Amino acid sequence: MGLTVTHRRAIALDSVDLDFGTGVHGLLGPNGAGKTSLIRVLATVAAPAGGRVELLGQDMTAHRERSRVRRRLGYLPQEFGFYPGFTVREFVAYVAWLKEMPACSVADAVERAVERVGLMDRIDAKVKTLSGGMVRRVGIAQAIVNEPDLLLLDEPTTGLDPEQRVDFRALLREVGTACAVIVSTHLAEDVAAACEQVTLMESGRVAFRGTTAELRELGEATPHDAPDGTVSPIERGYTAALRLHRASSWDPGTAPDTGSGSGSKAGR
Repeated sequence: MGLTVTHRRAIALDSVDLDFGTGVHGLLGPNGAGKTSLIRVLATVAAPAGGRVELLGQDMTAHRERSRVRRRLGYLPQEFGFYPGFTVREFVAYVAWLKEMPACSVADAVERAVERVGLMDRIDAKVKTLSGGMVRRVGIAQAIVNEPDLLLLDEPTTGLDPEQRVDFRALLREVGTACAVIVSTHLAEDVAAACEQVTLMESGRVAFRGTTAELRELGEATPHDAPDGTVSPIERGYTAALRLHRASSWDPGTAPDTGSGSGSKAGR
């Protein structure tokens, strides 16, 4: 059954059917497309109004299963909250404790996660003393400290400088070899650089689903003098897919879907 999410009377997700396996998956779309709503449901932060959610092989209708799955998740929300008085080390360790990681493994796991985001030189600094980009990197560290089987990232490159974004994309590709990574973003270049699969969303529906290469091919078939002025093939593919979606009388059989989905599932 399709996943439906409502906010008051507005429909945020409209009967969405998706299946995510190992690898890096991009959720692309304009603001208000439903990306954050989907990420929040997959993170078990929000409950759907309708449909079925299966995470890591577990049906999320049971509270006990949700608790088990949360220990295997990594999640970075768009608005990342933290305790400013904690040091980086203390905060990431606190999240490891919330994930019920074995106490004997926490210290090494924290240092490994912080090193992967390039903050070892600030590991004992108070989080409140860090720049916005550094705080975002702390958020990424806490999301990967438990070596998650499912990693959910909502606009993760916000606040990162160009060099940090390149490093982050490399980290995504590394992590995606062993788990399912779902990255919500409005930046086509992030998807092009790090993601193997892409789902383009608009107004709570799937406008395109396929590989990044297929979205790029759609862009390459679009004239360079497109009215939106985009130059990158992936950006032209993004805008072309949106135009096709908007032009169609939308139903699940006519959306430009070049991939396959069988229910709202994430992870293996």
